Amino acid sequence: MIIDKLYQSVIEKGPVCVGLDTRLEYIPEYILNSTKSIQDKIFEFNKSIIDATFDVCSCYKLQIACYEALGIEGLMAYSKTLKYIKDIKGISIGDIKRGDISSTAKMYAKAHFEGDFECDFITVSPYMGVDAVSPYFEYVKNKDKGLFVLIKTSNESSNDFQELKVNDEKLYVKVGQKVTSWGSEYIGESGFSCIGGVIGGTHFDEMINIKNRFNNMFFLIPGYGEQGGSAKDIAHLLGKNMSGVVNSSRGIITAHKGKEEGVNFSEFSRREVINMREDILKWLR
Repeated sequence: MIIDKLYQSVIEKGPVCVGLDTRLEYIPEYILNSTKSIQDKIFEFNKSIIDATFDVCSCYKLQIACYEALGIEGLMAYSKTLKYIKDIKGISIGDIKRGDISSTAKMYAKAHFEGDFECDFITVSPYMGVDAVSPYFEYVKNKDKGLFVLIKTSNESSNDFQELKVNDEKLYVKVGQKVTSWGSEYIGESGFSCIGGVIGGTHFDEMINIKNRFNNMFFLIPGYGEQGGSAKDIAHLLGKNMSGVVNSSRGIITAHKGKEEGVNFSEFSRREVINMREDILKWLR
């Protein structure tokens, strides 16, 4: 199962997930000023970072909005990057946050679990209920794919809805219970389900509550670093069973800015990943 592959990657390489949320302003000048197409500039940048970090990170997450914003050229770079990760036997997460009615969700599933935009995992929103999530289950069951469902996010206004009480339980807890139920049929040898949860690393009390209630759920954890999530707090959510991957995007892919705009720029991304990995693991020893 794909969750076992991801878990093994975490054990072998550490829990860092490199977020390839690439923007043109992040790209070194020697690439940006070349005569290459936009898609080739983005792909060259992404490939350099992937090659420099492949042995020290567990997976890669691509925020599709960064590529959609650049039109067809951006989406072609998105596709090229995903295919390269697959070719080198890496693990990809398409951060697409889809959540729509069943008939539309079927098309999203086909779009992002097959063809040009094929990923290993995607992120989905549960707001519309199981109708909006269940069309992906066929791919989880038969095509070795996985989901990360939004449960408790790291943005400041997450409290607008996620903290609301529903029958004496907070809404995010109710969502977590549903995600656990949905994932119960897709549990791998690692003990984790292919249907995991997105849990922001910026709310310590909520992280502890989630860890205690959903100890066997595998997490995608945004919010480390610039968003305010500390390694010490996030380590409590990971626990000794290493139940998640911790994403960092800007902190890694812009590590070269102000230091190196030449061909060795990705070495700064590598150092950032290694430092981040050590920062997290020291609290688990």
